[in-house]
Amino acid sequence: MDKTDISIVIVNYNVKDFLLQCLRSIDQSKTELNVETIVVDNNSIDASVEELSPIFPNVKFISTGKNLGFGKANNIGFRESIGKYILILNPDTILEDNTLRKMFDFMESNPDIGISGCKVLNPDGTFQLACRRGFPTPWASFSKLFGLQSLFPKSRLFAKYNQTFRSIDDTYEIDAVIGAFMFCRKETIDAIDGFDEDFFMYAEDIDLCFRAKNSGWKIVYYHETSIIHFKGESTRRSSINSVKHFYKAMEIFAEKHYGKSVFFLSFLRFGIILRTLMAYLSKYRRDIFIILTDMIGINLALLLSTKYRFGEFFNFPEYAYPTVFIVISVVLFVSMVASGEYFENNPTVRKSTFSHLSSFFILSTMTYFFKEEYGFSRGILLMTSGLGIAFSTISRILLSLFDNLSGSNADKKIAIVGINNQTGKFVKALQSAESMNVNIVGLIRTKSRKIENIAGIPEIGHVDYLSSIIEDKKIKEIIITDPELSKTDIIKIISGISNPRVKFHVAHDYEDLVSSKIIDNLSVKRGDIEKSNLAKLRYQLIKRLADIGISVFLLTIGLPIVYLFANYKKVLLRKLVMTLKGDYSVVGIYPVEKETNGIAKPGIISIAGISRPESLAQSAIKKLNDYYVQNYSFLLDTDICLKYLFRKNRGK
Repeated sequence: MDKTDISIVIVNYNVKDFLLQCLRSIDQSKTELNVETIVVDNNSIDASVEELSPIFPNVKFISTGKNLGFGKANNIGFRESIGKYILILNPDTILEDNTLRKMFDFMESNPDIGISGCKVLNPDGTFQLACRRGFPTPWASFSKLFGLQSLFPKSRLFAKYNQTFRSIDDTYEIDAVIGAFMFCRKETIDAIDGFDEDFFMYAEDIDLCFRAKNSGWKIVYYHETSIIHFKGESTRRSSINSVKHFYKAMEIFAEKHYGKSVFFLSFLRFGIILRTLMAYLSKYRRDIFIILTDMIGINLALLLSTKYRFGEFFNFPEYAYPTVFIVISVVLFVSMVASGEYFENNPTVRKSTFSHLSSFFILSTMTYFFKEEYGFSRGILLMTSGLGIAFSTISRILLSLFDNLSGSNADKKIAIVGINNQTGKFVKALQSAESMNVNIVGLIRTKSRKIENIAGIPEIGHVDYLSSIIEDKKIKEIIITDPELSKTDIIKIISGISNPRVKFHVAHDYEDLVSSKIIDNLSVKRGDIEKSNLAKLRYQLIKRLADIGISVFLLTIGLPIVYLFANYKKVLLRKLVMTLKGDYSVVGIYPVEKETNGIAKPGIISIAGISRPESLAQSAIKKLNDYYVQNYSFLLDTDICLKYLFRKNRGK
C-alpha cells in the first residue's frame, strides 16, 4: 500500500452544503499526493452523512452520535489518520488547487516546523486576522479586550494578539494559526496528545499551538497559498451560544496557562464580562434602540399629560415617584414582548399600538384596585397612552426612513459570473422566489466571447473588470457559476475585490443541494422569515415561567402527589430538578437519536409520549417534535398534559 502523505480531518456540524464544496475542492487540489479524508460528523441534523457519503465513497465518514465539540471530534479523526501530515480543516472552506502541494512541500523543506497555516480570506476577499496570532498573554489579552489593538493596529505594543503590524504577504514564525486550517506533522499531534478536550469550541487551536511550541516545534504562517473561509457557519446553524463559548474558552486558556496570576484572571474575567455585554448589545442594538425610545416616549407622555391636566410635570403625591415611571415602563415592556413587538421581527405600528392599548387597560385596572393610593392617575392614563402611541409610531417611521436611506431595505443588486445550466436555474429561482428583494443586474462573462442572453438578463462585462463593474453597478452579491473556473481562479477573483460590502457565493459545484439555501439568503429580508413559535421570546418566557412554577410546586407542597400517582418516582423527581435547572421542560420534545431543534428541550411529557413512543418510527417521532416546535402555545401544552393524564388514567 502506498504511503499516505496527508490525512485531512474535517469536523462537520450542520453545514452539508459547505462540506460538499470543501470536499470537491480537496479532490481538485490533491495533484499526485496520496491523501485520505476523514469527516467526523458531530450529530448533524441536515443529513450530511447520509447524502454526501454516496457522493464521496473514498471519504471516511464517522458519526459521533452527539455534538462532542471541535477538539474531541478532531481527536477521533486523529486516531483514525495514517498520513505523515494531518490537515485540520473546517468544512466551510475552499482550497486553492495548489494548497495541499504547496503546504506539503513547505513542511518537507522545514523539518523544524510542527504546525503551519496559510493565508485565510473571508468570502469578500479580505484577510482573516485569526490565521496568524500571538498568544493571549495578560498584556495581549488586555489590549484585545479593551480595544487598544483596534485603535493602534500597526503598533507592536498593542497589536500582539492579531499581529496586525506584520505584512500578510510574508512568511514568518508566529504563536498560533487558525483552527480552520492547521497543517500539522502527525508526530507533533501524537507528541502533544491532540486537542485538549476541556475546550468545547474556540481557543483549542491556540492551546494546541501553545503546547506544540513548548515542546520545541515552530509555528509558522506561510503566505504563498490561500483558502476561503466562510467563518461561523456551523454556529449560525445551531443553538450554540458562540459569544458565551468564545469568552469561556479564553478563560479556560488563561486558567490553564496563566493560572498563577490571580490578579490577571480577575481582570480577564472582568474584561470578558464587559466584552460579552458589548457583544450582546451590538447583536440586539436595533431592538435596544426601539425599546429605549418606547420607554422614554411613554414616560415623556406621562409627564406631558400631567402637565396638561394639572399644570405641572410632577403633580402626583411624593410617594408616587418613581413608582409610576417604573410601573408604566414595566407594563408597556411586558405588553410589547407579549405581542411579539420586541426581539422577533421588524417593529410595527400595528403591534406597538395594540401593546399600548393593552397597557392602558392593565394600568386602568391597577388604579381601580389601588384607588386610594393611585386613583389620582386614572384621569390622565388615556392621554398618556395616546401620546405613547404617537411617540412609538414616530420612532418606527423614523427607523424605517433610516433603513431606506441607508439601503437596509433596498433590493440586493446581484451579478452572476459565468454561463451554464446552473446559471439558468439560479436566475429562474431568484425571479420566482417569494419575499423577493433582489435585483439581478446582469451576467459577467469569463471568456472573450459574448455570452447568450438568459431570461432577459443583460451581459454587463468581463470578469477582468469585476472591480469596476461592482463599483459602477453598486453590486452587493456575486454568484460564481462558471464550472471552468478553478478554485485558484475563484480565490484570485475574490481576493482581488477586498470589498467588505460585497458577498460572494460559489455555486458552480453545489448542484441543487445548496442552490435553494443561497436563494433563501439572497431573497428573504430581515423580518420576513417566520420563526417557529418556540423560538419567539414571548413563548420562551411563558414556557420557562410555567416550568419553574410546576417543578417548584411538585418538588415542595405537591410532593405527595408525585408519590401517590407517579409510576417512576425517582426518575420523575430527577427530571423535575433538571427542569428547574433548565435542562428539561415539563412539556417538550421526545428525545430521538438526532436532535430535532436546538431551541427545544426534552420533555417529561411530549406529543409522542402520549402514545407508545417505543412503537413509533424515529421519522414519525421527529415529525411530532417538529409540529410541537412550530406550533407551540400554552394551550397546546395544556392539551398535551390533559391527554397524557387521561391516557394514563384510562390505562389503569
